[in-house]
Amino acid sequence: MRAVPANSLWRDRRFRTFWSAQGVSEFGDRISELALPLIAVTLLDASPSQVGFLTAAVWLPNLASLIIGTWVDQRRDKRPLMIAADLFRTIVLLTLPAAYWLDVLTLGQLYAIAILAGTAHVVFNTAYASFFVRLVSRDHLLEANSKLSATRSISFMGGPAVGGVLVQWLTAPVAVLVDALSFVFSAVQVSRLKTPPGEAAPTDEPLLRRAREGMRYLLKHPYLRGSLGCATTVNFFNLIGLALLVLFASRNLELSAGTIGLAFGIGASGGLLGALAATPLTRLLGAGRLIALGAIVFPASIAIAAFASGPVWARATALAAAEFVGAFAVMCFDIPLNSLQAAVMHDHMRSRVAGAFSSINYGIRPLGAVVGGLLGTWLGVRETLLISATGGIFAVLWLLRSPIIHTQDLAGLEPPALELADQAT
Repeated sequence: MRAVPANSLWRDRRFRTFWSAQGVSEFGDRISELALPLIAVTLLDASPSQVGFLTAAVWLPNLASLIIGTWVDQRRDKRPLMIAADLFRTIVLLTLPAAYWLDVLTLGQLYAIAILAGTAHVVFNTAYASFFVRLVSRDHLLEANSKLSATRSISFMGGPAVGGVLVQWLTAPVAVLVDALSFVFSAVQVSRLKTPPGEAAPTDEPLLRRAREGMRYLLKHPYLRGSLGCATTVNFFNLIGLALLVLFASRNLELSAGTIGLAFGIGASGGLLGALAATPLTRLLGAGRLIALGAIVFPASIAIAAFASGPVWARATALAAAEFVGAFAVMCFDIPLNSLQAAVMHDHMRSRVAGAFSSINYGIRPLGAVVGGLLGTWLGVRETLLISATGGIFAVLWLLRSPIIHTQDLAGLEPPALELADQAT
């Protein structure tokens, strides 16, 4: 058996504890991501525009990320917020199977669940931005992001397949129970972590002023500004297609829930390979070039599914291939970009900037989902997927005038001169 290197994060008990929490909750998420749209499509006979609105509802809370992140920034210890967010998501998700058993389930409830669970997700993620850099040392940022991304990729492999089986055997609402229980496990594991709290952010300034400072810092930062524009463009066009992908697979490709889940699971193996390959590819190509390549290939990959035709095995294979290519490319985009952002951000600005970044980057997703739903109803679902693939390619243009494109590795990267932070504070 190969020995674990002495400096490996696998020897770090705190990291292993957080990794287990993240891994289990990610698997649960994959089940709900398949179950929710299938509930809308198969049980509630939703139209393409209604499915688009449901996807938009999931991402709508990100519009408040700036305010939430600023509020989170004022708390020294972010861990209680993360625990509370996990437990809140558990309660919200449990209302879905309850409504199903009482025969009162509606699209309105699905929208409400999506918004409430999405709000808790924003709280967790903005708190995590500061918590993570105290859990993992600077020297291990790339390794930690790679390991966590690999776990997320594995969840995309196994989660949809398990979710598809659970949906067929137990019905989609009951399958959501698994996701609810995964958040309980995550809350327990996070509660076991003892990390030193950060410095308390000044609280004498109004919340909105601090929020503006976080946004100003983000938009003036030479690295963060370019990454924001690129990621936001990718997310907008990706959600145009992603909002309709389960509907497309179910109605246009006429695949069963089990087959869809299996195709997604097989395709997600590309994410695992991408997570494992991101670090060596960063060394080979340079971080900036790899980010740019991922920004092109990731959104374009959905076109493979759009051109699917022929017998069931061919349609399922095309869906899996689109997932595989996209999952590999997004790891090559996310891992070096996330690590770069962590390296060039001042510590006392992290939660505010994470909130500002998410309010734009993820806040654009509801618009993309709504546009996708409307285009799907107007032009057709297959045509909308092709628009999604074509438009996303242009995201790379944001990197051409950014220092990101010329970045080879993270060695020597530091936050910009304090004047930038001073201008924001």
